[in-house]
Amino acid sequence: MTRMTTMTTTYWTHVDGPLGPLLLTAAPTGELTSLTVPGQKKATVVRDDWTHDPGPFREAERQLAAYFAGDLKEFRLPVRAVGTPFREKVWAALDDVPYGGTVTYGEIAARIGAPRAAVRAVGGAIGANPLLIVRPCHRVIGADGSLTGYAGGLERKVRLLTHEGALPRP
Repeated sequence: MTRMTTMTTTYWTHVDGPLGPLLLTAAPTGELTSLTVPGQKKATVVRDDWTHDPGPFREAERQLAAYFAGDLKEFRLPVRAVGTPFREKVWAALDDVPYGGTVTYGEIAARIGAPRAAVRAVGGAIGANPLLIVRPCHRVIGADGSLTGYAGGLERKVRLLTHEGALPRP
């Protein structure tokens, strides 16, 4: 019996930005599958069988440049992030947090209908977000207003929130 395997291509590129060189990956359909920053916890690592091609990322690069220039407040990119149903609900809730706004982990739990006790699980799902910046996990803060957790590092979280006006400029 012959077993068939399906080969899918993952495309990748680096895009320069004020947070360092961003690593973007995409599915063959052009959907963005990850955006990571240098030194990120559990960052995507380029594999030998992936294809380096900046072509599928032209629109993402344009929108990221507009975002960092202060001209874009909402990304409109096709994305595909695969996770558990719980994680996907959390990630979808992140998409509803507006530019310049913040939300607590408890508020995200409430938005998805999870009990208050699920706040740690919500934090874990947010920490597993594969689409930094585009899916705004940096807008989630602690219940006391503290800046807690960010896979890209708290310094980057502060920079993003300051850029969006959620924190005062120093």
